[in-house]
Amino acid sequence: MSTERLSRFTQAFTRLIDEAPPEDAILQRGGKLLAELVGHDDWLADRFAAPDAQFYRQYLLYCDPRERFSVVSFVWGPGQKTPVHDHTVWGLIGVLRGAEVSQDFALGADGGLIAGARHRLNPGQITAVSPTIGDIHTVENALSDRVSVSIHVYGADIGKVSRTTFDPVTGQPKTFVSAYSEPDA
Repeated sequence: MSTERLSRFTQAFTRLIDEAPPEDAILQRGGKLLAELVGHDDWLADRFAAPDAQFYRQYLLYCDPRERFSVVSFVWGPGQKTPVHDHTVWGLIGVLRGAEVSQDFALGADGGLIAGARHRLNPGQITAVSPTIGDIHTVENALSDRVSVSIHVYGADIGKVSRTTFDPVTGQPKTFVSAYSEPDA
């Protein structure tokens, strides 16, 4: 596995962020960069694509030294799913292997959750989230018989951001900070 493709991506993304464009430009231009990265499945080291039998894994691949963005691989075993959660920062998601399904939600006036669209992403496809365009969802492996891997880019070190999960029935919020998985040696 070559790290050259990831290195070129992080350099290009750093140049984009250095320009300090508005969020919509980051999502649009950054989305093209991410689509190029996930359009090739020859660069992610096996240790950052290793599943866990019970829980999805989140591996930190790169964090900007000023924590303006981070790049993370998410590894989904068959049947694995996130709780309903938000991000509080912009994010880009691209599928590298397998497929995943995202279920959008919005908070209703009464604090309950309102289900929105379901999206399936296949290899090479990307989507965006942010508080501006909607960032509450669940994500799950769309495949029942194999692992799926997606690459996420967030507008902060996502492993340090205080975020919220929501009870799917009541909408009751609970604060959390997501932890990174440690890759096997």
